[in-house]
Amino acid sequence: MAREPKSFEAAITAADFSSEDYCGTSYAAKLLGLSVATVQSLVEKGEIEAWKTLGGHRRIALQSINAYLAKNSPQLSRVDTDPKSRLRVLMVEDDEDTRELYRCQFEDWDLPVDCTWMPSALEAMMDIASMRPDLLITDLSMPGVDGIEMLKALKRNVQLADMQIVVISGLPPDAIAERGGLPPHAHLLKKPVNFEWLHGYLTALVTANRKWRS
Repeated sequence: MAREPKSFEAAITAADFSSEDYCGTSYAAKLLGLSVATVQSLVEKGEIEAWKTLGGHRRIALQSINAYLAKNSPQLSRVDTDPKSRLRVLMVEDDEDTRELYRCQFEDWDLPVDCTWMPSALEAMMDIASMRPDLLITDLSMPGVDGIEMLKALKRNVQLADMQIVVISGLPPDAIAERGGLPPHAHLLKKPVNFEWLHGYLTALVTANRKWRS
């Protein structure tokens, strides 16, 4: 019988909670060498501990991945749970084809990136405080709550002050300025995205993350 993950809000309220102890389904699949569908099946069977955020995204306990490996594949080495070993990224893009393009690029680069993909700014605002990504990559023009409104709201959250931001938009800079502009430290990329630049930027952040957390 399939078992639903517990609410991630329950984990957040624990005294010893750290967002660094959890990862997304795609990254868990990479660590285990399994498909995303297989990891989801293991979660439903209760063989791997997972939690579900307000926005409906699974967060998987890294320690439960090691417990699964110890039980089922003791010959394999345990996964590295050190926060410096991965970069946590949140991608917000409402177009499904564009999200898939980013996903394929990230997989080809083979960087230690734990990326969560969200189709709306509203969904991102529900979960970003608990996920606390190292990097937010977002579009601006989205239905409902758009990216500019989201960024204005996020500026008020002191827990996200160190989060890096990359904005990818087809809007001209003057139109963005008329809406209040972007956070001072945000990088603005024009569409279509320069994947060579993005690859270099992510590689630099991975390196910086390792040095900062050492």
